[in-house]
Amino acid sequence: MARSNYIFTSESVSEGHPDKVCDRISDEIVDLFFGRTIEKGLDPWVTRAACETLATTNRVVIAGETRCEADISEDEIIATTRAAIKDIGYEQDGFHHATAEIEVLLHGQSAHIAQGVDSSGNKEEGAGDQGIMFGYATNETKEYMPAPLLYSHKILQKLAEVRHNGKEAWLGPDAKSQVTVHYVDGRPAEATSIVLSTQHLDANMTSEDIAALVRPYIEGVLGDDLPISANCAWHINPTGAFVIGGPDGDTGLTGRKIIVDTYGGAAPHGGGAFSGKDPTKVDRSAAYAARYLAKNVVAAGLADRCTIQLSYAIGVAEPLSIYANCDGTEKCDLDALEKRLGEVMRLTPRGIRTHLNLNRAIYARTAAYGHFGREPDADGGFSWEKLDLVEALKGV
Repeated sequence: MARSNYIFTSESVSEGHPDKVCDRISDEIVDLFFGRTIEKGLDPWVTRAACETLATTNRVVIAGETRCEADISEDEIIATTRAAIKDIGYEQDGFHHATAEIEVLLHGQSAHIAQGVDSSGNKEEGAGDQGIMFGYATNETKEYMPAPLLYSHKILQKLAEVRHNGKEAWLGPDAKSQVTVHYVDGRPAEATSIVLSTQHLDANMTSEDIAALVRPYIEGVLGDDLPISANCAWHINPTGAFVIGGPDGDTGLTGRKIIVDTYGGAAPHGGGAFSGKDPTKVDRSAAYAARYLAKNVVAAGLADRCTIQLSYAIGVAEPLSIYANCDGTEKCDLDALEKRLGEVMRLTPRGIRTHLNLNRAIYARTAAYGHFGREPDADGGFSWEKLDLVEALKGV
């Protein structure tokens, strides 16, 4: 049986964190390839991208493998990168969208990988790699997400909002948050510690100055949904000055915040990152499918929380296994549930891409503040957050 009374912590990082800058650039390039392909009326099913980014002081290096029927120049990739850095808000001496040196080392996809992935004759499109992917959902919040991670994200999203709109222009793009939650009877009861480290552009500001300005925003975000303990431990910029931030302060790499991207450590992770990858890479698409299924299971009332694992072999279409675990909260037979999951959604790479309509330029928006727990967008972004399988799952 799962514990019912405990304390659990999750962290988040802002869009200006050096690793998230890299995730954003990598996903912007995926979007560039899909967007141009669709714009030209070409075939998005053959578009491929595995794009990795490194960022450091005034330098960005982009490497990886791509394939696209549309012509995309190196200059366009560089312009896309600069636009992403500008949108995040970096105009500092050590990292500036206009002056950073950008090196593009993208090349064509390996023919040996392509032959396993591409469909041909009677062979369906195979998985882009082997691996295991997990999806998770819990009814402890209306977003079906673990509370510590959800509120860590929300804190940073609020601070980004008031930074971008100029209300708190002293805020810098780089920030990290962390929320510790006390669970009572298996439900989030109160926040017992809150950590925030935020870059500030005014070098004269002290930790006390920053705390006085950001605490009201944090308290507003948590509101009545997650009460703050009277004895809550607050740690706002605990190390002092944080003026040098982003890639100038620390090197960033794509795919280095996979726990922030998923469930904050409340559920397993298969190890594969998401950003920079087209949806033939099951690291991304199957993790989205697993979340989609788990969320619908919980929303259908079949469990209070649900973890789903999928596994794949490179070049093989069908998943090798479908596993569901509900930590004893299930209200159905798990063997029957696993069978039904494979019936309500085709879990081949092509089936997932079709069901969730993933062959689109919808990925840059996922790069910060989590890939899960977001509202589905009108244009199909975050399609894996829809609750349209609830009725099909009821009665298992």
